[in-house]
Amino acid sequence: MPNRMLKFVSLDQRMPHKRSASERSEDFEEIYDEFDPDSAADQAGRCSQCGVPFCQVHCPVHNNIPDWLMLTAEGRLEEAYEVSQATNNFPEICGRICPQDRLCEGNCVIEQAGHGTVTIGQVEKYITDTAWEEGWVQPVKPTHERDQSIGIVGAGPGGMAAAEQLRRKGYQVTIYDRYDRAGGLMIYGIPNFKLEKEVVERRSRLIADAGVEFRLNFEVGRDASLGELRARHDAVLLATGVYKARDVKLPGAGLQNVFPALDYLITSNRKGLGDEVPDFDNGTLNAEGRDVVVIGGGDTAMDCVRTAVRQGATSVKCLYRRDRKNMPGSQREVANAEEEGVEFVWLAAPEAFDGSDNTVEQVRAVRMHLGVADATGRQTPQPVEGSNFTLKADMVIKALGFDPEDLPVLFNAPELETTNWGTVRVDHRTMMSNLDGVFAAGDIMRGASLVVWAIRDGRDAAESIDRHLKAKAEGPAVMAAE
Repeated sequence: MPNRMLKFVSLDQRMPHKRSASERSEDFEEIYDEFDPDSAADQAGRCSQCGVPFCQVHCPVHNNIPDWLMLTAEGRLEEAYEVSQATNNFPEICGRICPQDRLCEGNCVIEQAGHGTVTIGQVEKYITDTAWEEGWVQPVKPTHERDQSIGIVGAGPGGMAAAEQLRRKGYQVTIYDRYDRAGGLMIYGIPNFKLEKEVVERRSRLIADAGVEFRLNFEVGRDASLGELRARHDAVLLATGVYKARDVKLPGAGLQNVFPALDYLITSNRKGLGDEVPDFDNGTLNAEGRDVVVIGGGDTAMDCVRTAVRQGATSVKCLYRRDRKNMPGSQREVANAEEEGVEFVWLAAPEAFDGSDNTVEQVRAVRMHLGVADATGRQTPQPVEGSNFTLKADMVIKALGFDPEDLPVLFNAPELETTNWGTVRVDHRTMMSNLDGVFAAGDIMRGASLVVWAIRDGRDAAESIDRHLKAKAEGPAVMAAE
């Protein structure tokens, strides 16, 4: 077979067709078309098959990217899917929402050499979507069943990844979640134009078909305490994510029409799912006809500004205290937002929210400059004296990040230890908390992060739970050696 790789010297990088900004701003459908087979093979063939695959090194789940790119280039798609899903429980989701420009593609060797990165994310999406269409994606079937049961709190990416891995080993698994659908922020936080809900729902159905039980609309602390779950199961995994919105203590922060980002996104996503959403229908959380200011520079802020555009906002501005180079969100998302008409106000921070009749009318802001770097290496924003200005706004969305909820209080488990940041304190070697048999994974352990890191943590937690239960079954001597 002729060598189909190393085409980067003769073939330019090409993404799938992206719908025009004017077209895509009118709906919530995904903005990229899918590769056709020839384009996918050609783009996969641009891979240099380098000896040290930095794309794989910088992927949190360490996907065998060069291998499945080569198999795609050779037209061996079913094998490519098997390699892709061997390290990742949600490859088609990561292909859509991972910030590849910061992870695999940003560290691609040929990108560093100036040839343009391999379009890893789009090829990954193509491989797995093809696998679904062809019927290659099948539920896990354990070779033997185990009597031990595991309760997982949280039906997000970390919890579902752990559940699938544990079912693969034959454990009986129940996932508890307070929402009415599985998927966590993949369902309620991420808009359809980045991740269509059916993509998440079919994965949830697959995991259910593997024998995982979902207990939805179930709140730990209301329907059962953490102690009761521990009595019910041989091990418990906390994979709740972090939902507590960070806030700004500024004058006027309590005015009407100043909202946390997640309230806004959940409302929009529920409307898209066909739910009855009074706060959208009565206009409270609908940006149509409004001057919207979003505060923040992460991916959640990008989701908010691009949602506001699609809802028909009169104007949409993003206020961020650092410059474009230093923003935490994906640069691709920023570019997409700019194409869709979002105005970015860089190096600016809010000072107050002004209004009348208890309703916000404008944001008072100040220009910033980047000063001396802090302990993390990031330059600290400092206000520029006398640079105050105002932005018209009758809707303000605060996208400032998320912190953990108080799980010891929420779960009626004061004995559960947490860190100074509110995350569950774990032994990072075993991922077990101070409570025997209670583990943690994802954002509730590491702080707000990416879906792909939650998947990695869920997989690692499944391995730790398996080792713990086997050691426990074999006796105290083995557990001491563990």
